Amino acid sequence: MIAFSKHSVPKKIKNIFNEILKTGWFTHGKYTEYFENEFKKFTGAKYCTVVSSCTAGLHLSILALGLKKNSEVLVPAMSHTATSHAAEYANLKVKFLDVDHKSGNIQYNEIVKNTSKNTKAIMVVHLNGNACEIKKIKKFCEEKKIFLIEDCAHALGTKHQNKHVGNYGISGCFSFYPTKQITTGEGGVVITNNKNFYHQIKKLKAFGIDKDIKDRKLPGKYDVKKLGFNYRMTELHAAMGLLQLQKYNNFLKKRKQIAKRYIKNLSEVVHINFNSYDKDSSYFIFPILTKLRNSLLKHLIKKKIGVSIHYATTLPFMTYYKKKYNLDKRKYKNSILYANGNISLPVYPKLSLKDVDKICLEIKKFFKK
Repeated sequence: MIAFSKHSVPKKIKNIFNEILKTGWFTHGKYTEYFENEFKKFTGAKYCTVVSSCTAGLHLSILALGLKKNSEVLVPAMSHTATSHAAEYANLKVKFLDVDHKSGNIQYNEIVKNTSKNTKAIMVVHLNGNACEIKKIKKFCEEKKIFLIEDCAHALGTKHQNKHVGNYGISGCFSFYPTKQITTGEGGVVITNNKNFYHQIKKLKAFGIDKDIKDRKLPGKYDVKKLGFNYRMTELHAAMGLLQLQKYNNFLKKRKQIAKRYIKNLSEVVHINFNSYDKDSSYFIFPILTKLRNSLLKHLIKKKIGVSIHYATTLPFMTYYKKKYNLDKRKYKNSILYANGNISLPVYPKLSLKDVDKICLEIKKFFKK
């Protein structure tokens, strides 16, 4: 059996867990601070705060903008529902954009074409660890005075022109779900280079409380000036993330080796399509596209090879959004094409190159039948 995903949490996490249990500081402790500092260093961001999930980070980022009800937010049609849900939670109007047919990423030209006077924010996604046209999009947003939020759930280690993604917008939100490049079980991070925005996120993630626990002159003495949430991360989760992040450069090298191996092995298979090698991609997974997706998927599962789809249904045609917005499928041809054809092949540090060869061999066998 070749798993779709395996975590790489070092064994010494047990010792750290025991240490945390003895201190009794399950939140607001030193490992949260260590993790945030390490994440700032890794991404080059000025500010960073951990949250309970990437979804929470996206929700907080939208809320911190202070947009009026029904303001328009542009979102790619190809993503996890968390992206669009974050805007919906804040009573904003989501406008879905078609994506590039090969990468599944939001397109600059679609943004330009669909921006209106009501557009107040754009949420981009670096799908599968591949950066979108983020520098061009950032420039456009600056010209139009539109806020830019980056959904980096797939993109830890992804760069664009030597700059880590998440640093182009007002915020970048990362995920540590079990299948991601590093995991805390559940959890996420928000990075930003805007000091005021950072402090807003910190307050909003902890009920709207105006003072951190370490900054209170009297224990329990604080005020709540705005409605917030309980979107905090625990010390145990932060410690898990820290240990993996400290080794992540080595993990990233292995991911890129695996991607190169897929490309080498599958380059002559005429029935599939995939992007050329990108040294700046973090390769959350290795995506391939084929018109025979469902049949190939069943074949690989039968051969006990872990695979997935990112994603099988475009967001505008999930039942909730379909009922609310009633959109025309003809506007989303690329998104639907991508949804119907993509397969996610596994990429993780514990995956051997022999396993990659075996996966590729099964793909070749399928198309020779």
